Formats: sequence, C-alpha cells, structure tokens
Amino acid sequence: MTMKAMLDELHYSVELLDGDTALRDVIDRHIIEQTITQKNAFFVADLGAVIWQQVRWRTHMDQVRPFYTVKCNSSPVVLEVLAMLGTGFVCSNKHELELVKSFGVASQDIILGGVCKQLSYIKHAARQGVQLLVCDSEAELRKIARSHPNAKLLLHVSSVGACCEREQTAMPFGCTLKDCRQLLEGAKELGLQVAGIKLHVPCCCADQEAISRAVSDARCVFDMGEEHGFVMNILDIGGGFDGTESQLEKVTQALKPILDVYFPPSTGVAVIAEPGAYYVSAAFSLAVSVTSKKTIVRNTKHCPRDVVSGNDQLEFLYCINDGVFGSFAYKLLEESVPVPVLHKEVSAEEPVFPSSLWGPSSDSLDQVVEHCLLPELSVGDWLVFSHTGASRIGPTCVHTDQPRAPVHYVITTRDWYEIQSSGVTLDTMKNFSLVPWCLHPGLTETSISTPA
Repeated sequence: MTMKAMLDELHYSVELLDGDTALRDVIDRHIIEQTITQKNAFFVADLGAVIWQQVRWRTHMDQVRPFYTVKCNSSPVVLEVLAMLGTGFVCSNKHELELVKSFGVASQDIILGGVCKQLSYIKHAARQGVQLLVCDSEAELRKIARSHPNAKLLLHVSSVGACCEREQTAMPFGCTLKDCRQLLEGAKELGLQVAGIKLHVPCCCADQEAISRAVSDARCVFDMGEEHGFVMNILDIGGGFDGTESQLEKVTQALKPILDVYFPPSTGVAVIAEPGAYYVSAAFSLAVSVTSKKTIVRNTKHCPRDVVSGNDQLEFLYCINDGVFGSFAYKLLEESVPVPVLHKEVSAEEPVFPSSLWGPSSDSLDQVVEHCLLPELSVGDWLVFSHTGASRIGPTCVHTDQPRAPVHYVITTRDWYEIQSSGVTLDTMKNFSLVPWCLHPGLTETSISTPA
C-alpha cells in the first residue's frame, strides 16, 4: 500500500466516555468482542492522558517548545491531536514526513532527525521545504550539501558521563565537543548553514550536573559557530523524558537556572526538546490472551511454600497472541516490558508461580517476559500490559507480516472539553470522529462537539 492510499484510509472513531465509565470497562467490552471472534491482541488508548501530558509540559517547561518524536508512536490520532495542540515533530524518514504534513503541520515545525539519513530522505525533506536537519559527521555534511544545500543544521553533540557504560559500548551517536570546530569549518566550506545544536544527554546521567555540563558545552559551540559567522538561534535539549511529572519537575529545576545563565531570553535563542515516550507511554494499554501453556516441574528444596508440592516446584510457560515481532518489538532494543496484570478477579490467597511469557512465532527470541509471578492461568485468559504507548505503534513501522494489534481510542467528556479549550474541535480534526460510549438523556451531538 502506498503512503497516499494509507493516508486516505486514516479515519478513526474515538469513543467518548461518560463520567462513570472506567478504562477497565472499555477493555472488558473489547475482550468480550474478541472472545466471540478471533481473540486478537488489541490496544486501548486514552487520548486524555496525551492531552494532560501537554498541560503538564506547559506548566513546568513553558520556555521549551516540544517537538514530538514520531518514530516513538506514529498513531495518526496521536499525531493529529499533538499537531492541533501546537507541538512540532521530529521525523526519521519520508513516510513520517508525509504523515505529519498530511495534518497541515508547517515545514518549519518539522525536524528531519537521525544522523545516518538516506539520501532519498534528505532529498524528500528538501522537496517538502523541511530545512532543519540533524548532523554529527563530515560524511553527513557532504550528503546534505549535495542533496539539500539550503538546509539549516543542528549539530548533534553528545555529553556522556562516566556512568554510561551502555552508551559507551553502543553505537556512538553525536559528536564530541572537540569535533565541533572541525564540523563548523566543514559546514562553512560547503556553504551550509548551522542554526544550532541538539544535545544528547543519556537518561542514566540526566541529573543536574550532567544537564549543566551539557548546556555549558552548548554555549561553547554557539560561541564557536558565531565566530564562523553562523546565526545560531536554536538549542535542542533532546529527549529522555520518561513521562512522569516528578522527572519533568526535576529536569525543569536543573535546566531553568542554567538556561538563564547561558541562554537568557535576551539572546533570542529558541529552546526546544524532543519528548516521545513522555506523551504516549502511559496512554496506551495492551491486552493479550493466553493461547497455550506448558507446565514444568522443577525439583528444589528452597521454594516458597505456596508453590511447591513436596520438593517439586511448578513453573509455567505461556504463549500469548502477540510478541516481540509485533507489539513488543521494543524488547529487541533491550528495553524492559512491564509486568502484566491478570484481567480477572482472583483471590488474594491464590498461589502464584514462576512464569514466563512467549510470543506466537516459536522463535527463541520471542520471549516477552523472562520471569514473573502469576496465578496459574488457563488458555483464553487475558493479560493487560500498561504503559505500552512507546511501542512503535502506527502505520509507518512494520516489524512483521503478523497483523497489527488494533487500537481502540477513547476520551472522557472532561478531557474532550479540556482539549476544546485549547482550540481543538471536531471541525479542526480531519480524521477524527467521536462515537458516544452511550447516549444519556440530554447528551446530543451538539453537546459532544461544544464545551459546556
């Protein structure tokens, strides 16, 4: 399917929940539907959670404009809501560019991210008028000079602390402070413009000291750029936001004082960030069903009393109807999978057993959860994984020929009125329609589309 055909089909219904309806009620209903039909895995996405993350961002980080990282979750409904709320976007390929542009996002509100871009992506960005491109090497400079000479570059500068063993052994992204002068000289020789820098501070060392050091480094690069005649006016502080308000407050407390010192408003520097999981992680829940089980009896003398019979410990291997070649693809990136919750009532006295969860592919890599404690499950039982929004959901990310888990979108009436107060209405949403969960007396189409 071409991207044009895909975009033509992007029309989504969002269920409007009344005040008494909980997310569990929505999951219950779709589980009943799937039990009657194919028992496919599915997502339920609460768009209200996305909206409130934007409210929190504006409360704590009002001086920093967010540019949402599309590859995190390219769900069209999420992108359209964020576009209407005024965020920018970071795209990694031409399909993401086309998807974002289909929602009327201006070219100046888009960054072509990634530091190993294909020539076709760079050329497509040039045709679309997208000027901001990330760069961290001389090879990338030469590619951009050939394919997009009018680009404005953000030099990707890495600031890695001593604690970052994983970062030091992984593929290095971002140039060092020492390399920046050479890159600035190369950009000058090639006739390219450098508009600012993008910081890369790994999550494991994103404390006050690391943030202060990174912003201080940024000031040095800005000074070097201005010495070379560049108009440096964009500071991208990068990503690494986990979605919690406590972390957002912590970053704000560390960032604001150092920005006031090195990049006060009088400098005219626009400060932006690249939150991805921050917006979507908590908004999505994934429901999967158990398709088969295997019992293993292990002999041991050191087991909890409630899971043994004599010296034999029972262990269960469960196969579920989604795996790492589908909705759990992020597991292949060595990211952790949240422990699931059994979607049925069980007694507090019910014994629990060591368990592992496996996807449907029969591949040794398709282990979703290596170890957890669960009551004994039956084939047909359902498990719910929360915080699964950063699972590369959307039409532009293909991991397997296996059908994608469908997404059922919901929003409460309270959150719908909240988003309308920001200027988002049904008239402004191109691919978005509301379907009442149930119509109460007095709840009409007019009251759905107009705030009380």
